[in-house]
Amino acid sequence: MKKLFKISGFVLLFIVIVIGGLVSYVKTALPNVGEAQPVKINYTPDLVERGKYPANHVVLCVDCHSTRDWTKFSGPLTPGTLGKGGERFDQALGFPGVYYSKNITPKGIGRYTDGELYRVITTGVTKEGKAMFPVMPYPYYSKLDPNDVNAIIAYIRSFDPIDNNPPESASDFPMNIIINMIPKKAEGGTRPDAANTLAYGAYLVNACACRECHTPVKQGQIIPELAFSGGREFMLYSGGIVRSSNITASTETGIGNWSEEAFINRFKSYVDSNYKPQNVEKGAFNTLMPWTMYGGMTRTDLAAIYAYLHSMPAKENAVIKFTPPGADVAKK
Repeated sequence: MKKLFKISGFVLLFIVIVIGGLVSYVKTALPNVGEAQPVKINYTPDLVERGKYPANHVVLCVDCHSTRDWTKFSGPLTPGTLGKGGERFDQALGFPGVYYSKNITPKGIGRYTDGELYRVITTGVTKEGKAMFPVMPYPYYSKLDPNDVNAIIAYIRSFDPIDNNPPESASDFPMNIIINMIPKKAEGGTRPDAANTLAYGAYLVNACACRECHTPVKQGQIIPELAFSGGREFMLYSGGIVRSSNITASTETGIGNWSEEAFINRFKSYVDSNYKPQNVEKGAFNTLMPWTMYGGMTRTDLAAIYAYLHSMPAKENAVIKFTPPGADVAKK
């Protein structure tokens, strides 16, 4: 019996050493995405203008890195906050920690080289080599054309400087260990010609990270086989739970019956000169979908997104759009 206890003790010690070694490796050797490249972007007016469109209407840097007014439908941007950062994403909203968006005006990113900015956007690794939690969906940005990323960098460098120093983000256990394993080396890509509608639509859908929000999750990970079928839950700042829509070509529960024109007009209605965001009372329905930002996309780009979504397999998923605070509603 003593021999058995002794063997068990050695086995337990070995397991502890192995686990300790793995944790130490993850904490000290990762993330490993390579050094930032010594690039220098030529900030021409044309490049700044080119970056303005994706930053505001496709990739949506201005979404999380500015202040959104959640007393109004779809949380339009608060004037004078462009790029200031400080938006909080915490456990009350379903995150495994407390995360703050960074100040991306010159006051916040002035210490970054262009190569370091490229690396953090496409890999989630900061100037100091720390891994960021993918509130910013850098695994998708990893696939962007480097020319598009450079244009975005040129544009955000042109922001008016705002003196704002958001708190440091912090992950809960075990995410404070797992987070180091998330960043991967940037894949890079080539933006397809707009004439190649499906390929161009796929590129835009990735840039918008549509799959991330419109796919159900299990243990924090999206379920690939249910991509775009909706139902992912999001806690609202005003209370309650909102769920993403099914945007597959299902005619029963998705957008299979939508015409291209109806799809485009749904977005464009939020940038119509007569549109004014409605006030939303606490606990009432709202949406995280930044309609007014995506509404600024060109009709060509929206048509390409529509074509790509309709080319994907239809998936049935009837989504309960909204659960008010305190309501007990069956979830699908």
